[in-house]
Amino acid sequence: MLYSKSWRRPRRLLSLSCLSLTSQAQIQFRILGHLMEWSKQVVLITGASAGIGRGLALELARRGAAVGLLARRRELLEETAAEITGAGGRALVLAADVTQPDQVRAAVGELRRRFGPIDLLVANAGISINTFVPDLCEKKIAELINVNVIGVVNSVSAVLSEMVAQGRGHLVVNSSLAAYRGLPKSAAYCASKAAVSSFCEALRIDLKDTGVDVTIIHPGFVKTQMIRSIARTPYVMEIDQAVRKIVHAIEKRKKGYAFPWQLAAVARACKLLPIPMYDWFAARNSFRG
Repeated sequence: MLYSKSWRRPRRLLSLSCLSLTSQAQIQFRILGHLMEWSKQVVLITGASAGIGRGLALELARRGAAVGLLARRRELLEETAAEITGAGGRALVLAADVTQPDQVRAAVGELRRRFGPIDLLVANAGISINTFVPDLCEKKIAELINVNVIGVVNSVSAVLSEMVAQGRGHLVVNSSLAAYRGLPKSAAYCASKAAVSSFCEALRIDLKDTGVDVTIIHPGFVKTQMIRSIARTPYVMEIDQAVRKIVHAIEKRKKGYAFPWQLAAVARACKLLPIPMYDWFAARNSFRG
């Protein structure tokens, strides 16, 4: 009996000691994650001339990051850059078309020369169109696929080799809840976002143990120019709300993040519906009227 008690006590003390060390490590990790040193981060944001991209640029620059603003409309980028530098931040205008790989690589090189290696890519550039049948417009659909899918591929390929070589980096792609299943009058847009989500999901697996993380963002409706042609926008969010959620996901280096939770829950539930039931439900709940 004496031997049993003397044998148990050290094990109990060791267990408490281990628990204490583990708790300390978890607390330290959470603090470090929350206090991400943005002042040491070089960020490339595509689609930075308006909407979520512009909002992210302003917010990350406010937190201290050096931001590269990439989009086609130079005048809008210059306005955003002026706002950032006027507040004491660091920004570089990179007028380029994400569908042109040479332009994207040139922009990446310019950003690297100004601020150093790129730590974070936010592949945000995207467009949306209504898809009506039977009058499909091949030209508009091809343009959408080029921007939403090939644009992401071009952006990722321009920074990925260096990230892997330096053993650190973060790829963030702005997809959509529309990636989960096909939506009425949204065939092209849904297809593009599903492609981007699958592409980045596969990259996340391939990049395991390289030090490069991948985060796929699935937003619902956000008050940007992209929702002008959409008749119903349940749980629509302001840009600054969406930006805060995306920054939170970036800081936590989440693998995936969908919001708002109400619409995300519906989208996830729809993935589980049998095809006939989903078709019936979707046809009666079209967002595009």
